[in-house]
Amino acid sequence: MGNLWQFFGLPDPDAGVVTQSPKEPEVTQNQRLTGTPSDVPEPVVEVVQSQPTPVQTHAWNGPLTPDGEPFHDLSNHGTRLKIRPIRALRYVKPDNKHRIRTREIAQRVLQGDTVIVDLRTLVHMESHQQACRRELRVMCEQTGVGVFALDTEDKLLLIPGADVVVDIEKHELGLTRLLNAM
Repeated sequence: MGNLWQFFGLPDPDAGVVTQSPKEPEVTQNQRLTGTPSDVPEPVVEVVQSQPTPVQTHAWNGPLTPDGEPFHDLSNHGTRLKIRPIRALRYVKPDNKHRIRTREIAQRVLQGDTVIVDLRTLVHMESHQQACRRELRVMCEQTGVGVFALDTEDKLLLIPGADVVVDIEKHELGLTRLLNAM
């Protein structure tokens, strides 16, 4: 049966310590009880120092303990591969001049990014909101993707990236299904 250190694959710190159970003297049938002390030989104590078996570190390139054993730093997260995501979710709102840059959005959509366009900053400009919606619709027709409204006022629009599948059968977003069931 293994111990906790072997379970985690770590070297056993108590491997060099050997515990000896005290041996009871054997009683022979010929011994008799007498009132005089007999010569009892002193117990012989053997000190056994076992050398720990050296760990083969030919494949280990990490840090070592002072004893020369491999040290597994469980908090080291630096060896992960840095994988850059291929697709992204982009949030776009009109700039200071209240423009939506549809060329840049079209490039990102063709790369696979999903874009959320927020027209809520154009609160008092209904005609400008309509112009932005029209411009986004033309851009979506040119790129071959659809545009979807995420709210009832059509001020929050979703443009899925290329090869992104959108289920248009159910028309359910968020918690509306749960709220209607109550």
